[in-house]
Amino acid sequence: MNDRKLLEVKNLKTYFTTKKGTAKAVDGVSFTLDYGQCLGLVGESGCGKTTTALSICQLLPKEGKIAGGEILLEGVDYAAMDDKEIRKHRWNDVSMVFQGAMNAFNPVKKVGWQIAEACMFHQGMTKEQAWEKAGDLFELVGIARERVTQYPHEFSGGMKQRAMIAMALACDPKIIIGDEPTTALDVMIQAQILELLEKLRKELNMGMVLITHDLSILGETCDKIAVMYAGKIVELGTVDDIFNHAQHPYTKRLLECFPDITNEKRVIPDGIPGNPPSLVNPPEGCRFCQRCTECVDACSKNEPEFLKIGEEHYVACHLIQKGGEL
Repeated sequence: MNDRKLLEVKNLKTYFTTKKGTAKAVDGVSFTLDYGQCLGLVGESGCGKTTTALSICQLLPKEGKIAGGEILLEGVDYAAMDDKEIRKHRWNDVSMVFQGAMNAFNPVKKVGWQIAEACMFHQGMTKEQAWEKAGDLFELVGIARERVTQYPHEFSGGMKQRAMIAMALACDPKIIIGDEPTTALDVMIQAQILELLEKLRKELNMGMVLITHDLSILGETCDKIAVMYAGKIVELGTVDDIFNHAQHPYTKRLLECFPDITNEKRVIPDGIPGNPPSLVNPPEGCRFCQRCTECVDACSKNEPEFLKIGEEHYVACHLIQKGGEL
């Protein structure tokens, strides 16, 4: 086992050019990922989860750019690569399972061919070798090998999602990123896909980054969780740290929004009042201050430091810096 971290993201800044100005979609994000480990990214829509993932893969739209920081995969800085360089690493080292497998495949090409094509392009396989690899990948994700010659319309939604995972695994990546990979699926198929991802991660010793709004998925699947708000990570820790010892007010409010099925009264959880701030003109200090019931004077003036408060537990909150838990 290599002692070096598989992935180190250091002070990542990803900005978008908009008509209203520069939107700081990701503004100083840092985390690490070990071999065989799963990191969950959670937060409200627009907090920077998907942009962080797209930055790692260098798949940003033309309006976006990495404005600072490092993305070190086994010590190699992906953030410093141009388009030509990153193509040698994308899919071979890091791949992505996108949300909505229904639209991921070309409807007029056989599913197996679309996977084989990636093997030929990125790994230099012959046509025969690539088709054989596509069949192997189908079996790996629980699809019969003979179905490689079928078209996307012949697959159910769950099978399409499995096939997309097979495509992501085509070049034996070190890291696989799942961006809401089960959102469009029913509960039973969702459970099967998550079980499959967990099984593959352990068998292949891959790193995994899982993006979702569903806290229950993170609790079942991840080793550690990063809570994002307005382009920043406000709390980072193990699943136990986040679910049982949350320190940041935003993390606590997210957990309160999750229904408690053990409560006999079946209380409907409240949402978090207010809206996230504009990332074109973000407020000074803590970006959650305007929605926080614990806000103090320092919160609106100074940005809180990202402090280590446990073995793997970090939080950015002025109340923690004052020495007391919330």
